[in-house]
Amino acid sequence: MTYQVAVRALCEFTAKQGDLDLRFTPSPTASEGIAGHAAVTARRRAGYEKEIRLSGTYQDLQVDGRADGYDPDSNTLEEIKTHRGDLARQPDNHRALHWAQACVYGWLLCQARDLDEIDVCLLYYDVDTQTETPFVRHYPAADLRLMFEAHCERFLAWARREVEHRARRDDWLRALRFPQSEFRTGQRQLAEAVYRASRDGRCLVAQAPTGIGKTLGTLFPQLKAFPAQKLDKLFFLTAKTSGRRVALDALASLDAGTGRSLRVLELVARDKACEHPDLACHGESCPLARGFYDRLPGARSEAASQGLNDQQRLRDIALAYEVCPYYLSQEMARWSDVVVGDYNYYFDQSALLFALTQAADWRVCVLVDEAHNLLERARGMYSAELDQGCFLAARAGAPAHARKSLQRISRCWNALNRERDDTYQVLEAAPDSLLGALQQFVADVGEQIAVDPSAYDADLQRFYFDAIQFCRMAEVFGDHSIFDCTLQPERVRRGIASEHQRTSGRLSRLCLRNVVPATFLKPRYEQAHATVLFSATIGPQEFFSDLLGVPPDSTWLDVESPFSADQLTVHVARHVSTRYADREASLPLIVDIMSRQFDSMPGNYLAFFSSFAYLQQALDAFVARCPNVDVWRQTSGMSEVERHAFLERFVPAGRGIGFAVLGGAFGEGVDLPGDRLIGAFIATLGIPQVNPVNQEFRERLGGLFGRGYDYTYLYPGMQKVVQAAGRVIRARGDRGVIHLMDDRFAQARVRELLPAWWPAR
Repeated sequence: MTYQVAVRALCEFTAKQGDLDLRFTPSPTASEGIAGHAAVTARRRAGYEKEIRLSGTYQDLQVDGRADGYDPDSNTLEEIKTHRGDLARQPDNHRALHWAQACVYGWLLCQARDLDEIDVCLLYYDVDTQTETPFVRHYPAADLRLMFEAHCERFLAWARREVEHRARRDDWLRALRFPQSEFRTGQRQLAEAVYRASRDGRCLVAQAPTGIGKTLGTLFPQLKAFPAQKLDKLFFLTAKTSGRRVALDALASLDAGTGRSLRVLELVARDKACEHPDLACHGESCPLARGFYDRLPGARSEAASQGLNDQQRLRDIALAYEVCPYYLSQEMARWSDVVVGDYNYYFDQSALLFALTQAADWRVCVLVDEAHNLLERARGMYSAELDQGCFLAARAGAPAHARKSLQRISRCWNALNRERDDTYQVLEAAPDSLLGALQQFVADVGEQIAVDPSAYDADLQRFYFDAIQFCRMAEVFGDHSIFDCTLQPERVRRGIASEHQRTSGRLSRLCLRNVVPATFLKPRYEQAHATVLFSATIGPQEFFSDLLGVPPDSTWLDVESPFSADQLTVHVARHVSTRYADREASLPLIVDIMSRQFDSMPGNYLAFFSSFAYLQQALDAFVARCPNVDVWRQTSGMSEVERHAFLERFVPAGRGIGFAVLGGAFGEGVDLPGDRLIGAFIATLGIPQVNPVNQEFRERLGGLFGRGYDYTYLYPGMQKVVQAAGRVIRARGDRGVIHLMDDRFAQARVRELLPAWWPAR
């Protein structure tokens, strides 16, 4: 069997050596790289060829790629690399890798065009100065062929190992059986729909009730489709750590035999994987970066021999070989069958998995767990913020070479503030003068901060990266986003001035807020062979279709619930209003409902409120009324240990009430089956706060889709309600009660958003 590999992947495997070194950063964004290539090729004379597809073989290895450009008149092949900063600071091993790629393309072109010799040009294009720096070498075709074969020879043993693994994996998947004795109600329906979506190469959006086993019901059919569809990778994406753990456990149950048939990788954030967060990522600073690429082959081989590389196992391997665990995990993303990680690894601007999929032309399937969370997460990925208080802190400790551009930013920012009449104001776009000043600051600081981050204090580094993100999002600004300016209150301005430096006039916060992430998410769906978004609350259809941009030919599925109305009692308190103005008056009514319910059916309950302040008021009132009932509460900023302790209070046959905030850590992703939880009190519609930002969202969404209030307030609020209520009934034997404590739950338009299997209210 022939193994197919991209030129870039081949060279990254065979030509990288020496230290891991991230000092020659930040590299241009993908869009800047594309624009840079276009700028270079646009300067070339007539007859210049660009984006030339090339292919070659060596034994049972097929190498494919696309050369950047070729000038037949001068017989020169160009490999174009975009960059920022002084090329003299570029690490030697970076340059060696680029030459390896250029020379492989050189041979493939010589072979394709029957050329005896060729000039190979490694051309660097500075995206800031728009200047070209060419390095040209003349090669006989025979020499390039020897180089090509040497790279292939070094890769061949690994390629054959990969071919064997793929054949073994696909044979195992063909024989794979569902690990449980039978499917749960609704689980089979979901699994069949997932399999069809993978077979047909389509997007599936599935609303499936909590408790039916959605994780296993999506993983199993997706993996079963691998052999027939010739799929390379499966990405299981989650919003929370708990979701990753559930997915890893489900995968372990599928591969309960040898544990070697399927390579599974858990990706975690850099700050959780870094062993030396106080050190810079280069060999002169970090011992795990020193000689990284020299020791990588051993670590890579060891990790590839494992079935499940979760965070702990991969860390153990990395430390045994003295390499960085985080960057070992980045490498293993190339060689794993299933990758479990956060949404940002595929949907963010600089997403690793998306970039690898594009570069290697993988056929991938994407599973998006608890997909109702993707909207707010994606909005965050494609938004940016600059705070003038943070800017003043950065300027206070800035080195001399950055002060001029910082002063220019200050002038532009202050001029913008002086033009404002209102505390909050939406503007047409970020001023060009301010963007130019920010770009100059990034250029002034970027090269130096990459060389020696320790020379810059944390405030300046933070503002530097905020400025990069702001400039990037300004480049793609459109009607999917808004640009706003919020003036800081006087007390905040006084505090900033006293802490950092004297300042006159106004201070503000500037935001490029994404409202509709659909524009940015669409290419991610298009790149995947199939995508499945699933959640217990992923409706109404038009809401998610409009905002998440799922393909128009997507399949929408509302999975049958395994639960029946006689398992759940639902009460609507029509005499209670939890609107902000009515909250104090609501407390006696809410406490009365809670105490009566607890007296009539003692057990464990969760009580949800709209804010920590409201929660505390209700808790105090309840304790005064029922001092003998055991209570515990969620607090702001709870650690993982504290969250675990909160949930541990829900013991079987226990009696007490946990007070929590709707939409917080305990409103979803919490499994308390049986009598660990027998009921929930929900004292809010979950509607987001009415403020200038949300009102602007309402206006923009109303203009785009005609449903401004529903899209901004009602639908997001009711998703939180249904998620929280879903904690009560987790299995077919569970029984429980839910109290919806607000008169608006009696409205027809609100009732329509509650689960269909709930009893009539």
